[in-house]
Amino acid sequence: MTSDKLRWGLIGASDIAASRMIPAIRARGDDLVGVVSTDGERAQRYAADHGLGLGTTELAALLDRKDVDAVYISSTNEKHHSQAMAALASGKHVLCEKPLALTTDDANQIVAAADSAGLVLGVNHHLPGAGTHRMVQRLVRDGAIGTPLAARVAHAGLLPERLRGWRLDAAPGGGVILDITCHDASAVNAILNLRPLSVIAAAASQGPWGSTTYDAAMTVIRYDDGVLAQTHDAFTVGFAKTSLEVHGTNGSIIATDVMTQDPVGEVRLVDASGTRDVPVTDRRGLYQIILDAFGTAVAGEGRPTVTGTEGALALAVALAAQESATFGRAVDVGKAPVHPASLRPSTI
Repeated sequence: MTSDKLRWGLIGASDIAASRMIPAIRARGDDLVGVVSTDGERAQRYAADHGLGLGTTELAALLDRKDVDAVYISSTNEKHHSQAMAALASGKHVLCEKPLALTTDDANQIVAAADSAGLVLGVNHHLPGAGTHRMVQRLVRDGAIGTPLAARVAHAGLLPERLRGWRLDAAPGGGVILDITCHDASAVNAILNLRPLSVIAAAASQGPWGSTTYDAAMTVIRYDDGVLAQTHDAFTVGFAKTSLEVHGTNGSIIATDVMTQDPVGEVRLVDASGTRDVPVTDRRGLYQIILDAFGTAVAGEGRPTVTGTEGALALAVALAAQESATFGRAVDVGKAPVHPASLRPSTI
């Protein structure tokens, strides 16, 4: 293609595709060709509801089409690896929902396949590209708070009823850590621009829904240079706003209501001169930002907001948190178990 406008295929008839990505794709002027789902009736109904020309259970029926340039994968987490590998083998650019895979080996295999094929691979972590988060990144890298010392994330909310399915099961990819802590890692990694080294975590099942996996977790992540990050993630908290703080030797950044899917929230800088609001001028939709960056990357300019390598690193942090919460010990990033489905809530 000579243009950055894309023709998309959807892999997964998901809620996020319907509520966020399909509107963003169309707002950008891109085309939508069809959708694949393992449920044939759902695929047909989803295609009809969203004006798609194809609704099928056959992945090859979408990937073999020459009028599909890129795929957006939002199937359940255990399918991401095989579907991304098939899409790349078919010559399609890939934007994949997080987590990129369920093991670091599988995530790295996807990254290597994209690099080998010369195709664009992005991971749909929505936070690092947000205008608020990019402002925090800029303040940190410009030295506004001196040398970073710590970060703190509050990312606890109440899981909407329509999403209380596989996320609450001990199925592969279920639980709050791979759903939300993974997002925190992508955000904090981008802000600190340091290597995460180890994680210690505690987690619990708190909700009234009889979850068979963790629906609440707290972590401490240790980064290079002795920097620490703390996160609180939950499906169970109904009355709190999200927040992000970064503290340094010369000041602090306090960002409120910024761990969301919408272009909202405020950024404040606190230092020896007092507290002041930092203007955030980019209030585009977060998924619009992701698609714009992905499209220009396909056209040969720039890069996705979160690359495959960055998505794999966020996954490694989440897997380490999962192991730590389960076995009650600190875990080095990148040395998590082979498959998180083997992990269950700890009795420690």
